[in-house]
Amino acid sequence: MLNIGLTGGIGSGKSAVCALFSELDVPVIDADVIARQVVQPGQPALVQVRSAFGKQILTADGQLDRPRLRALIFADPVKRKQLEAILHPAIRQAMLDQAADLQAPYCIFAIPLLIETKQTGMMDRILVVDAPEPLRRERLKQRDGLDEPQIDAVFAAQLDRETRLAHADDIIHNDSDPAHLRAQVIDLHCRYSELAKLDKFQGK
Repeated sequence: MLNIGLTGGIGSGKSAVCALFSELDVPVIDADVIARQVVQPGQPALVQVRSAFGKQILTADGQLDRPRLRALIFADPVKRKQLEAILHPAIRQAMLDQAADLQAPYCIFAIPLLIETKQTGMMDRILVVDAPEPLRRERLKQRDGLDEPQIDAVFAAQLDRETRLAHADDIIHNDSDPAHLRAQVIDLHCRYSELAKLDKFQGK
């Protein structure tokens, strides 16, 4: 099975692209979805997070208080690294476990911090979803209600656009209309399907 690592800066439209691949019956393993699963009450990762950051990052019913934790880690790079050290191994293992059960020509691994966390080595190709920064900022304001200082902090915690694009084998430009986005996904679906056949033929 061909492993496609999908990444992109916040607000670039990764979720929209993943939804289009899913419509084409392509398995999508989403790190954000798994990240929520591994911090459910009773999960070892949540116990570690509480131990590291205190009970104030939990809601009254024992759930992770995501807005509070997000504000905490984006304000302190050391705390962000501490959180990543707890969550990333658990997320990575859960993703690999899901992939091991799949029977498909290729699979999309949607990992926002794919490059930052040095997980590119487990991928056959890197797909970057890209959009201009002003458009991404506007999406964050509309979607998450963030103000400019909050957006600045989020952007500062991620790779710059140029570095991310330099790692790309393939790029989807999400700065136009939905039909154009869909056309790009369909084109890549055909390309990946052909590459997967070649991979299989060569015994990889």
